[in-house]
Amino acid sequence: MAKKDDKKKSAAKKAKDASGGRKLIAQNKKARHDYHILDTYECGIALMGTEVKSLRQGRASLVDGFAQLDGGEVWLHNVHIPEYAQGTWTNHTARRKRKLLLHRYEIDKLIGKTQETGLTLVPLQLYFLNGRAKVELALAKGKKEYDKRQALREKQDRRESDRAISAARRRQRV
Repeated sequence: MAKKDDKKKSAAKKAKDASGGRKLIAQNKKARHDYHILDTYECGIALMGTEVKSLRQGRASLVDGFAQLDGGEVWLHNVHIPEYAQGTWTNHTARRKRKLLLHRYEIDKLIGKTQETGLTLVPLQLYFLNGRAKVELALAKGKKEYDKRQALREKQDRRESDRAISAARRRQRV
């Protein structure tokens, strides 16, 4: 009986190690369409207790979110974390600005980069890593309309070529 429990525990531990203990909460798919991603940073995020509980329920939206440097600190704006249903008067406001936790050298690097024209900070993902809320922040440059059309065209061409290759392989097997 003890061996079965050990096997279950080791299988669960292997599954957790394979995923890295990372649980995705929200993803900003539109950001990769609208921006050229130049660099990414993993940031901690300072949250209230009710925000963490709401995130554990898997409720958040990064659609209009952006980060801004202010006074040597990085702040996350317009990220929607809905109020916790069982929260009382201690509940948070849904779209308040939240402090991002980065190393000083990363903040200094971002200050230099964002002063260049056309670069902005965009959140790509919000997730839990080993029980701590993290944000994947991207240093990005906005795409022009023709860049977006070109990217869609390339994606469609790649999909069509993959379909043609798989169809040719299927015909060879028969």
